[in-house]
Amino acid sequence: MSSPDKSPAILREAAPTPSVITKPAHLQKTPAQQSLTPVAEPEAPRATPVRRLWLCIYLPALPLQALDDINVREAIAVFEGREGMQRILLADKKASAAGISPGLAVNAALALLPALCLRERSLQQERQALEALAAWAEQFTSFVCIETPSVLLLEIAGSLRLFGGPSSLRQRIATGLESQGFSALLSIAPTPKASTWLAKAGRRVCILEQADLTSALRKLPIRCLGWPDSVKEHLSGMGITCVGDCLRLPREGFARRFGAGRLLELDRALGRLPDPRQSHRAPERFCSEYELVEEESASDLLLNICQELLIELERFLLTRQLSVQRVLFGFFHLREPATHLTLGCVQASRSVQHWFDLLKIKFDQLQLPAPVIAIRLAGGQSQSLTARTSKLPFNNAGKRQSEPIAHLVERMSARIGDESVHGVTTVAEHRPQYAWMPAGLTESAAVSSYWCEESRVLRRPLWMLPEPRPLPVEQGAPVYQGILKLLDRPERLETGWWDDDGIARDYYIAVNPAGIHVWVYQDRRSGDWYLHGIFG
Repeated sequence: MSSPDKSPAILREAAPTPSVITKPAHLQKTPAQQSLTPVAEPEAPRATPVRRLWLCIYLPALPLQALDDINVREAIAVFEGREGMQRILLADKKASAAGISPGLAVNAALALLPALCLRERSLQQERQALEALAAWAEQFTSFVCIETPSVLLLEIAGSLRLFGGPSSLRQRIATGLESQGFSALLSIAPTPKASTWLAKAGRRVCILEQADLTSALRKLPIRCLGWPDSVKEHLSGMGITCVGDCLRLPREGFARRFGAGRLLELDRALGRLPDPRQSHRAPERFCSEYELVEEESASDLLLNICQELLIELERFLLTRQLSVQRVLFGFFHLREPATHLTLGCVQASRSVQHWFDLLKIKFDQLQLPAPVIAIRLAGGQSQSLTARTSKLPFNNAGKRQSEPIAHLVERMSARIGDESVHGVTTVAEHRPQYAWMPAGLTESAAVSSYWCEESRVLRRPLWMLPEPRPLPVEQGAPVYQGILKLLDRPERLETGWWDDDGIARDYYIAVNPAGIHVWVYQDRRSGDWYLHGIFG
């Protein structure tokens, strides 16, 4: 006698049997009519589900590596409060070699190593480090998730062709993390939960197909799932030590004993249920702070901190392919108002060395009223990055002419002030005395006109007289250090009739016997000649 099926009703639901309807004889089609009946079109293919691939970055040493004031010469450990006691959370290699391990009481750790440097865990610094790494990871994908306390998830299915495949992309991310001082465990899987579990278990694997998930997850220990200690102890008491053991248990009994949430986690890890995630979005403008442990007034130390902030700014701009034209430093004091320092450049830039050179010039003139306790760097309005290449021959000449002048102007502005160095921009006005105006060189509108390399159809002298100078006339021609010879046809300007400064003039380019080219005009109302400018 066979045992009855004990599976849940939702898994044993039978499909309804279709009913058969017979048409009356006078409505049935003859064989000839059936041959003329059009064949039904095939059913449209169903949409293929979008393929997802997740790379997990697990940072097991984040509480230690997120600290800003690590002294590498000493053994260091991070502690936190547990059950009313201060216990070691993480220790570096020197402290571990002395016998200090996670869970050890702080007093016992100091007894083993009196010179141990202890730091309390800072969740704020860990969060800031994760956000900074998430912003950095946006150069590899547009979908980055932060899973506190120490996990980043990157959806990389659309980035594989761009970076040469999953192995190449993983190696590039690992190298970038190592250069920033972070040790990480990386794994790739079709579901975010599976990639997280594999990374926490230390499995450096790359699973591309969902069909391979079950075999890869079966051997994972229960400790890497992040379940509460009570659940892990209960499972261990039943002899269940890995994910495969959990999958062999009856689903209904497992959910009733350990909660439906644990069963849902297993289904999401295996791809049986969707696991939606929210992408992290970094701010559009850069702003970062550095808090010092104590007040400092040493210039070298403050400049080093500013350089670190500029490196963060460059990384922020590089990820988004942007540049800025102004940055603002804020130096904060305990008992004095904050001191602000603004840097501007002629052409938008993101280079650390370029901004740091300008900062050193300005910092020599900066008077700090008190020691500094914190430094803030804020970027100005960002602009799209415009890159130049120096390898093409037709760009080499332009680069040699424009860049040194721009850098010279920026250094002069940093040394003597922006109000003492300015450029010239044109105005939509025909009258020469109103056709230009001074403009700051760090303003976009002024830069675009001042550094324009296109030739002008109308020639104008760079040396314009403040007021036109009357010229004598000999033999019907104006005289300036000799009789002038008119070189071209007149340029007639008759404008300004709407105000009290209207003109009616015929301008000429002329040359005297010494070869000096000048800009002269004849007043059409009086017939007098005037000198208005001299060509260089």
